[in-house]
Amino acid sequence: MQSDDDAVFRALADASRRELLDRLHAESGQTLGELCRGLAMTRQAVTKHLAILEEANLVSSKRQGREKLHFINPVPIAAIAERWIRKFEQPALDALSELKQRLERPGGDA
Repeated sequence: MQSDDDAVFRALADASRRELLDRLHAESGQTLGELCRGLAMTRQAVTKHLAILEEANLVSSKRQGREKLHFINPVPIAAIAERWIRKFEQPALDALSELKQRLERPGGDA
């Protein structure tokens, strides 16, 4: 699992790869040509970035005739969020809930 997390973090560390993920989030199932459109990157650079995203399991692809369609896979990002973000949110949410309950009690004060 640790190496999976490392691969995801490495893939997300690059702004160009995040841009590709944003584009796939907006419209999944794009071809390489569609993903390249409007980017200041060569087709070869986009291909290399997609390979890194595929290694991290953030993107999957499927051949459809002569085209290769690319799809976002949000599962690894959700796993990162669960492990690295949500567990840190819970103590703050518990503290806010406790404060709210104390303030709502008759004669309650913080």
